[in-house]
Amino acid sequence: MVTGGLAREAGYRLLALTIDYNQRHRIELEAAAKVAAALEVERHIVMPLDLSKFGGSALTADIDVPKTGVGDDIPVTYVPARNTIFLSLCLGWAEAANARDIFIGVNALDYSGYPDCRPDFIESFETMANLATKAGVEGDRFSIHTPLLHMSKADIAAEAARLGLDAGMSWSCYDPTPDHKHCGLCDSCRLRSKGFAEAGLADPTVYATTP
Repeated sequence: MVTGGLAREAGYRLLALTIDYNQRHRIELEAAAKVAAALEVERHIVMPLDLSKFGGSALTADIDVPKTGVGDDIPVTYVPARNTIFLSLCLGWAEAANARDIFIGVNALDYSGYPDCRPDFIESFETMANLATKAGVEGDRFSIHTPLLHMSKADIAAEAARLGLDAGMSWSCYDPTPDHKHCGLCDSCRLRSKGFAEAGLADPTVYATTP
């Protein structure tokens, strides 16, 4: 949400891609539609790509989502190569749409240790994008923008407020309850709650359990 808001503020026209990868927290697809509407994107594509066929993650397989706190190791909520897959799809659409700027909301500061949220991954993908495409090899280069990369969760919450965006539209929880509440205990819920608290902002999130 904040990534799109910053791109819009910078004067970019927005195309939004949401991947329906049969994730456990499918409610985020509804959240993505709300955000796309709020940002008045020119086109929003929801693309089905069932990564549960691969498994290997608590988000796509019958593996419990950890709820004991944010650890130091790469957690089981890591989806194998997810951001590589997502960025590749974005790259294909960008080249077809004659767009050369790709925005992704990865964050390398307050995160759960995912390797595909690191600056060197983004830099490497941008290099690959310009080697692997007709536009790139002809000198019409792609740029991967990561405006949230070095922000804390508190910074991101503050940016949402500054941009006038309703943070309640966004979704973070990896293991939502049947009545569509954030669980309050997974890594993502804990980091989300911490961000609002540190920013001194009211948290609009409805949690089943207080983080």
